[in-house]
Amino acid sequence: MTLTRALPLILAMVATSAFAPLLKAQKVEAPSPAQPAKVRHTAQRPMLFSPGPVVSPADASVEFRPYDRMTEHDRNLAADAESAIGERAGVAGLEFNVGNWVYQQVVCSALPNHLFLQFTRNNGKGDVSVFSASVPRGGEGHVRIIPILRRSYSLFSPAPINALTISAFNHIRAEEHPDTAPEWLATGMCYAALAGAHPAIGPPDEPDPKKLPASPPATLLVPNRGGAVIHFKDVSVLPSPKEWTMTFDAKGKLMKASHSAAPQTRQKVIQQAAAEVPGKPVKAADPQANTILIK
Repeated sequence: MTLTRALPLILAMVATSAFAPLLKAQKVEAPSPAQPAKVRHTAQRPMLFSPGPVVSPADASVEFRPYDRMTEHDRNLAADAESAIGERAGVAGLEFNVGNWVYQQVVCSALPNHLFLQFTRNNGKGDVSVFSASVPRGGEGHVRIIPILRRSYSLFSPAPINALTISAFNHIRAEEHPDTAPEWLATGMCYAALAGAHPAIGPPDEPDPKKLPASPPATLLVPNRGGAVIHFKDVSVLPSPKEWTMTFDAKGKLMKASHSAAPQTRQKVIQQAAAEVPGKPVKAADPQANTILIK
């Protein structure tokens, strides 16, 4: 009798122990409190150039300063670097130790931590050699040269688009360590000067009602992917101005430079006579009957 009463209890215990693992596996945990969504912060790209308005042509222009107008400090710095300049010019085949070389200072406001010099040897028509040299002012960096002409010929490709010119310019900019972003137009004009030009930015053409509007003398384009494109017209070689375009990547490295004849930005508006409209003239229905309509 006792065994009969205890049997249901024993069966219940066995059933519970048999299904315990399954119940444990199907255990539903209470939902955890909602976690705040993570906000992804995108690092802001540093400015390559000052985005301000274009400065006046006088402020953006590059000054070519003759030796007698250089400061004593700059003349001494040039004298100390003469040996290094001559060595690098000799490697480029510029015959620095032959003939009479003269130099002038190229003053670039966008790159104040370097002294720039342009050396010229003029042996007459068809025999002119020119190169630019950069000397770091603070001692940090290297003396560099940019060949422009060797006996009136370009060494490889024209200096304005030459890979050696671009490479030297990138090294010079890397040695600058500016506290603020440099002015973009002054940077572009400095590149042009080191490549052998005497760049000048002129005001837009005078307005003429019979001509289309002129394009701006200089522009800065900032692509969505980063980087910058500097474009300006050099009017120092009128009546055939030149266009300069310099393309920088997102890290500020100059990737490409172009130098070509500027297209005509103003075109005459063609005046056309009014065309006759064929039709039958009829009198208007107005009281005065003075108007002629064309149907």
